[in-house]
Amino acid sequence: QVQLVESGGGLVQSGGSLRLSCAASGRTFSTYAMGWFRQAPGNKREFVAVIDSNGRTTLTADSVKGRFAISRDDAKNTVYLQMHSLKPEDTAVYYCAAASRISFPSNSNEYEYWGQGTQVTVSS
Repeated sequence: QVQLVESGGGLVQSGGSLRLSCAASGRTFSTYAMGWFRQAPGNKREFVAVIDSNGRTTLTADSVKGRFAISRDDAKNTVYLQMHSLKPEDTAVYYCAAASRISFPSNSNEYEYWGQGTQVTVSS
């Protein structure tokens, strides 16, 4: 069992930056691939980024490529999402998720554990 708790969301102006954190419980954190998803009102949950269990491979969605970066610190059982050059269309609830095995990182069904989400609002 893995419990995930996101933090770091808030209100930021367009062009600003935020860093989201996701703290995980459990001693097996380092064995999980970790992903970030987001969901805006009325929209489906959207893949944002993923990092493999080794921390060597990352993948980011085209919509955030070059602006967002995912990283992990296994010593702290934490995964991060650094967001720069934020746009109003980045406004959403951001969720972190954990997957023990993953074939299609953008498929939310492959993730076994989810956090409760943190709200990010970007004003224009």
